[in-house]
Amino acid sequence: MSNSDSLILLRQRIKQSPIVSLLITLSFLGWLLVSIDFMFAVSFLSFQPEFGMGSLRYITPIFLHFGLIHLAFNCLWLALLGEKIETHLGSIHLLLVVIVTSIISNYSQFYWSGSSNFGGMSGVVYALLGYLWAAARFTNNQKLKLPAGIFGFMIGWLFLCMTPIIPFVFGSGIANAAHLGGLLSGMILGFIFSFLTVK
Repeated sequence: MSNSDSLILLRQRIKQSPIVSLLITLSFLGWLLVSIDFMFAVSFLSFQPEFGMGSLRYITPIFLHFGLIHLAFNCLWLALLGEKIETHLGSIHLLLVVIVTSIISNYSQFYWSGSSNFGGMSGVVYALLGYLWAAARFTNNQKLKLPAGIFGFMIGWLFLCMTPIIPFVFGSGIANAAHLGGLLSGMILGFIFSFLTVK
């Protein structure tokens, strides 16, 4: 595939899924900022529990990524799950789900740990997973149905992350409360969507 073909495919992808493309780009920039100046990135984008001018920092921790594996894993799932919602339900729909669930997942992690030193898109990824599972299940919309085995794998990963194994392997803590808060809030939004759309 030539460079021009790659650029055409990239433009098509951005046009089809602008919100997913934006979230992936901001996540990349968050990782880059962490790589260049960790302390500045964390202080600038970390969770801020007070309302006011810093209210955006209820959301911005989702863009903090602390390694390439962390970034790649989250962007892969964001592309897979987010594009399904954006393609079939629209960009505004996806954006609203991301905003609501990022606030809930970030607040869940802050409330559980008492610290604002966390980040990553994985709480939102679990929210999208829960949203799609609930929406497909209760609307019987086959376009929103998750690929076979994905839900079980991700739930298994969720529980594995709660053991000491994953933090030991990767050498860092896991924001388990963000994962769980994201999953549950995504499911609830999926139930609400089902209720509003099913006659």
